[in-house]
Amino acid sequence: MIRVRRGLVTGLLPAVIAVLVSLVVLGIVLALLGVDPVKSVKALFDFGATDRATANQARSWINRSVPLFLSGLAVSIGFRMNLFNIGVEGQYTVAAVVAAWAGAAVGLPLPLHIAFIVVVAMAAGAAYAAVPAVLKVTRGVNEVITTIMLNSIAVGLVAYLLRVPFRDPKIGPNSNPATRELPESGRFPGIKDPFGWLGLDTPSRPLNGFLFVALAVGVVVALVVNRTRFGFALRASGRSGSAAEASGIPARRMIIQAMLLSGALAGLVGLPQVLGEDYKFGESFTSGLGFSGIAVALLGRNSPFGIGIAALLFAFLDRAGPSLQRQDIPPSVVVITQGVIVLSVVVVNEVARRLLLRAEDRRVARAVKPAAEPQGVSA
Repeated sequence: MIRVRRGLVTGLLPAVIAVLVSLVVLGIVLALLGVDPVKSVKALFDFGATDRATANQARSWINRSVPLFLSGLAVSIGFRMNLFNIGVEGQYTVAAVVAAWAGAAVGLPLPLHIAFIVVVAMAAGAAYAAVPAVLKVTRGVNEVITTIMLNSIAVGLVAYLLRVPFRDPKIGPNSNPATRELPESGRFPGIKDPFGWLGLDTPSRPLNGFLFVALAVGVVVALVVNRTRFGFALRASGRSGSAAEASGIPARRMIIQAMLLSGALAGLVGLPQVLGEDYKFGESFTSGLGFSGIAVALLGRNSPFGIGIAALLFAFLDRAGPSLQRQDIPPSVVVITQGVIVLSVVVVNEVARRLLLRAEDRRVARAVKPAAEPQGVSA
């Protein structure tokens, strides 16, 4: 009973309260801006006037949640070891451009070609994450500093790769640079009628099939973290590094392994767009997913299931941006809402943790008090 209550207090309840608080704050912000809060909430849930528009909005919502989910998973691996991998942004960008270039440079059958691109992306992301990991274990450099700096380096590195070695030779000098397009064998199949069972119309473009890869990755991460020896070592090192090392868990090796795994997962973040949307890497490539993944991981409490719910929520808010603009509502309201949700989660989690500790102390005190009372001496 106590374990169930602890799980509700530290897991589901803070996220629910945080969302409710964020909605209240959002209403206050909208009122200060002179916007009708009720009208704005309706705009958030506006999926279009026609069946085709509704299907397209639902497709955009799900497609947006896939990279956010993968980004949250990548961040959560570091969080479990008290490592703040702020460099997911740079890792997934570098991995995406390398994977797009490598995928266009080879010709393989469909399953092997996609598998090759996925492996290249994960290897590139892990390699870029290895830099802060090595600096931390060899020189004690804080990973927050190195990963932030590597994010800036990634911007210049990707710009150079696009304009010189990875540039499509068919693109003119005055056009936006991009890699060559992937052949048909390197394109992930989409889902043409994903909402037919809901009675919705078919969207204009297929739903990104990489959704199933993301779900499989989430299941694997959950099993690895919760059901393997590596996962136990990861969680033990995160809770107490000194105690874990005293138990025979090598702290330095765990840091390297955790950062490499986080970087490998970060390498998957850009693949839904490369394999299922653009079929190349160009200047229109989506940025900011790495930083959003930090918020998604915090809201999801580092749990793959919670991260999935948080990714759906953040993707829902991102999708609602155009609907808000049509109602003359500033698009920054979405960013404000996401920020308030994260801050609310942090505050509510801390309050819930303290309340739970006090309740536990009172329970222990009540259990110990009768045993501590002196027993009468019989005559």
